[in-house]
Amino acid sequence: MRGTPGVTRIPRPVLGTLVGATALLTAGALALPASAAPRPDTSTAVRSVSADAQQQARDFWTAERMRAATPLDLVTVKSHAQDGSTPRQGKAATVAPSAPAGAIGKAAGDVGLMAFPNGGGQWTGGGAVLSTAGRVFFTYQGRTASCSGNAVTSANKSTVITAGHCVKLEGAWHTNWVFVPGYHDGQAPHGRWTATKTLSTPQWTASEDINYDVGAAVVAPLDGKKLTDAVGGQGLAFNTGYNKRMYAFGFPAAAPYDGEKFIYCSGNTNRDFLLSNDHGMNCNMTGGSSGGPWFTQFDESTGTGLLSSVNSFKYNFLPNRMYGPYFGADAQNLYQTAQAS
Repeated sequence: MRGTPGVTRIPRPVLGTLVGATALLTAGALALPASAAPRPDTSTAVRSVSADAQQQARDFWTAERMRAATPLDLVTVKSHAQDGSTPRQGKAATVAPSAPAGAIGKAAGDVGLMAFPNGGGQWTGGGAVLSTAGRVFFTYQGRTASCSGNAVTSANKSTVITAGHCVKLEGAWHTNWVFVPGYHDGQAPHGRWTATKTLSTPQWTASEDINYDVGAAVVAPLDGKKLTDAVGGQGLAFNTGYNKRMYAFGFPAAAPYDGEKFIYCSGNTNRDFLLSNDHGMNCNMTGGSSGGPWFTQFDESTGTGLLSSVNSFKYNFLPNRMYGPYFGADAQNLYQTAQAS
């Protein structure tokens, strides 16, 4: 492991032991349909949540507590990249987006042309992303905190993808974990979905290797419905390369943002040439946006795309550039394990 001063994280990790790194949490192409038999990866770390703990989390997150959740990028954390750490490659694979139950063929709503590239601004275009993306809330070291996340197409119709540090940080799993799709102004228009399981890649779990900062959650049904039947699910893409046109979304809660607005960035990405193997994009989102989705093949007219990364970190000396992990074989195994739960 090498020490590396000067990286900032969302967790703003410092790749290596960074001084003053902070979390950006607030605190071939073979299609892989969700119905295909998943290939669970036994090395993926999984934390199960009891029924009592699920109810406690649902009751805990009032509108007041959601508004007051603290960006974790105000917390000093240690993060790093292992020497020689490079995401494992596999065959390119994609999963298609899925519409909410009964919504097939319905119009996506009023979706206008948005700026591209864009370094950070409120998403006013509408579309499916307004319901599939949301804020993630949890308790971290005894305090309330938040991230971002997104519902995806999955065999169990209950899978959320986020960042690894949004489920586990500094050796401890977060508690009171809920996903609030479509969050705005302290409101949960589609309900609070409590985690029955939270998961992270083995590399993040073992050593918080920033190249593998990917997490997931399986959420319990709510009011008799499963998550993607209620809000839809975005597609996914694995092992599809670098230098892509991408859109990133999240709920940044650190200044100049307040966590109440849905923000997006867009641009042509490239591979980090410094300390990680992540995608990089010009983006001014702040703490709380961690775990928010990055999409390739994003269609502004429908608000759908293929989840290909998540908001992960920034370097302290590049405050307007965001980085997100490459979705290789280990991210794919994480997804497969989650959807099989």
